[in-house]
Amino acid sequence: MDLFFERLYSTDRVAEPVFVGVPVAKGELTDVCTVSVKDENGMPVPACARATAYWDDGSVKWLYTDFLADIKARCPASYTLEMSGGAPFNGDISFENGVLSTGELALGLSEKEGELFTSVKGPFEVNIGAVVLKDKNGNIYSNRVEKWEVESMNGLKATVVGFGENTAADKSYRFEVRVTVYFGKTYFDLAYTVIDTDTEPLDIASLSFEICTKGNKQNIGISNYRTKYESSEGEKIEKLIDADYLMNEANEHNPEVFYGTFFGDVSGDEGGVCATVYQAQQNYPKAIDIENGKMTVWLVPETDEPVTLFMGMQREQSVRIFIHGKMPIDEINAESTLYQMPDRPAVAPEVFERSGVFAKNMFTKHKNMRLEMFLGNKADEHTRSYGMVSWGDSPDMGYTSQGRGGGKLVWTNNEYDFPHACTLQYVRTGTRRFLDYVLVTVRHWMDVDVCHFSPDPLEMGGQWEHSKEHINGRVMICSHEWVEGLLDYYHFTGDIRGLNTALGIAENVLRLLDTPMFKQTGEINARETGWALRTIVAMYVETNDEKWLEKCDWIVGHFRQWKEKYGLWLSPYLDNTEIRVVFMIAIACVSLYRYYTVCKDEDMKAELKAMITESVDDLIENSVLENGLFYYKEIPSLQRNGNNPIILHALAICYELTGDKKYIEAGMPTLEYVTSVMPNPGQSKKKMESSVLYGNGGTKNFAQMMAPVTCFYTAAAELKML
Repeated sequence: MDLFFERLYSTDRVAEPVFVGVPVAKGELTDVCTVSVKDENGMPVPACARATAYWDDGSVKWLYTDFLADIKARCPASYTLEMSGGAPFNGDISFENGVLSTGELALGLSEKEGELFTSVKGPFEVNIGAVVLKDKNGNIYSNRVEKWEVESMNGLKATVVGFGENTAADKSYRFEVRVTVYFGKTYFDLAYTVIDTDTEPLDIASLSFEICTKGNKQNIGISNYRTKYESSEGEKIEKLIDADYLMNEANEHNPEVFYGTFFGDVSGDEGGVCATVYQAQQNYPKAIDIENGKMTVWLVPETDEPVTLFMGMQREQSVRIFIHGKMPIDEINAESTLYQMPDRPAVAPEVFERSGVFAKNMFTKHKNMRLEMFLGNKADEHTRSYGMVSWGDSPDMGYTSQGRGGGKLVWTNNEYDFPHACTLQYVRTGTRRFLDYVLVTVRHWMDVDVCHFSPDPLEMGGQWEHSKEHINGRVMICSHEWVEGLLDYYHFTGDIRGLNTALGIAENVLRLLDTPMFKQTGEINARETGWALRTIVAMYVETNDEKWLEKCDWIVGHFRQWKEKYGLWLSPYLDNTEIRVVFMIAIACVSLYRYYTVCKDEDMKAELKAMITESVDDLIENSVLENGLFYYKEIPSLQRNGNNPIILHALAICYELTGDKKYIEAGMPTLEYVTSVMPNPGQSKKKMESSVLYGNGGTKNFAQMMAPVTCFYTAAAELKML
């Protein structure tokens, strides 16, 4: 399996820690200890691999691998991932007696109040203080890590997580701190997460920590093109990134991939220490100030606008701390920029297709360039929402203008699973930015869109529906909880939080299904349980655990009762009308098909096939307008052109089940209609609430459109109907 690095930087990268997550065909790999990575000369490089998922026969389904890469300046690079001939690299990374060590770096991790590190030793010793939280009322919180646990560790990389509590007066908030070290490097990553574990909002006035070292050569660097420096020899220098800064700075980068860098450095005769804030501009407000060798890193600087976390929200902020020998500032800047936009190995789309992990109809050898451009532009179209709480999400202006937020922005909260749609686009194209969309949006999803604390057990671990202030609509229902994008993130990054968050959401869905509303029959319950099938089946495919299928037959019963009640899958609308709603029936078909793909009972599969095809046949016969489009709803006041692409997915499924091209013929006008206008990302920038918004459009449209358009277009291309 070939791994490709695109040409990126004008400096050499030597023994650079990189990682890759790839799918593996069933039966191809049973022992990850045999995995090897080789350079262009066929020489093995240090590598450590592990499985993140297995096929039902016990063979590896997803393989995550850390390795060290040498990449020459101004050049691409190629490596080979092989399933045999290797052995895990032993880099002597250890965590013993509270010390996390790589040989080049030793971090003493503290459990004392007001202290994070007992010592930080690299080329020389550095003093790093605890992260200090201050709320808008002026309360300064004491903090203590109660315990440290190894989250992941191999010979090349280790992450240790500390669980603790911030306390002031009668308030207490949980926090987590992750420390990640790398073999052969004298830098480490410090990621701090504040969790609102109180029923009241937490208004963060400031969040900061200090780094003290010897030296008086002080620099603060900030960039979005060429880096600009503030420099001094002991005198105070400072830089603030806030809304005004962003509103008055032009930037042409795709910010999920890269916006710029932001770092402070203090150097002396021995060398220095650099702190780089990850995606600082995207996660504004941020600041750094340095005076007399003391650097303060402000994860939330003191401004007139506190950062507000509502009950159950959390947010992680990350910093790379680099203890270095004597280095020119340009080399320090290069390391900081590399942290913001790391070298990322990629595999060809054929690897994803051959693995069998993704549906075959996501790939076609008969590409239509107009449709390919449409899908790429549609993924790019979404608004970028700068701001510590909002980064990784987009407001939906349709919902907002309808008044669903009571005058406030309504946030999409990853509706229809935008990260998974981006995963599908990435595996089809190999284009890096689509993977970076996954990484950014899932990190937001895990922090903000999921409930981490609530007195109500039906909310814990669940995902919030699109809402004002991200969560304050306080609605959590099966039809707005997804897991596939989280699982994609886990497989691509090895970050166990992706899997754990998905498990939490899925467990929440099971709890909701046991509530009284689902003991009734009817269209609304069947619609909700239909969406639940997507989550339940995804967790079964991920884990091979039969428990996830226990509710499936019960859910199918809801659809059976719905059809028996009305003769068709009709929806009560007015007090005295029962109508066809095309997109709702299509959703039902797509949901049931997910169960069909894993169902082992042949009689049940036959019933599912009949349910799906008979319902779509009815739509073709009764719901198509003269222009060839399906109507929106079967009532004169709403019998307009339907533009929801999910009907394309249902039609493509029926073609797959029957081989009858009538289903593709019936959808061709809809395909042309929904893809006729090329998306326009727009260039507007404005400050709204606690965010700076750039561009136009929410993420929902692409999330809803990606799979339907792709699988339908694949079938149409194979039938030479495009």
